[in-house]
Amino acid sequence: MEKIEVGEILTLSYEDDQEQDYEVLGSLDIEGVEYIAVGLVEDVEQESEEDIDVFFLRVEESGEFFDIETEEEFEKVSAAFDQSLKEEE
Repeated sequence: MEKIEVGEILTLSYEDDQEQDYEVLGSLDIEGVEYIAVGLVEDVEQESEEDIDVFFLRVEESGEFFDIETEEEFEKVSAAFDQSLKEEE
């Protein structure tokens, strides 16, 4: 699987046959598992001062994306992305 790059646009399909475009905002390897932070393309492109909704997805070796399933996993991933952003400043 190719590395997912920041700025890349992903189109995700859902069970109800809906599709949604997301922009990759960041990527981290946490304990051997790749996670990406994404935002809806239309939210990212608005360039407003308002916060946008950020979603975290787990990337499997097959290249499939999965929602984070537990609060514990979400907290771990969220904290790691927050720390990564602080280090970039």
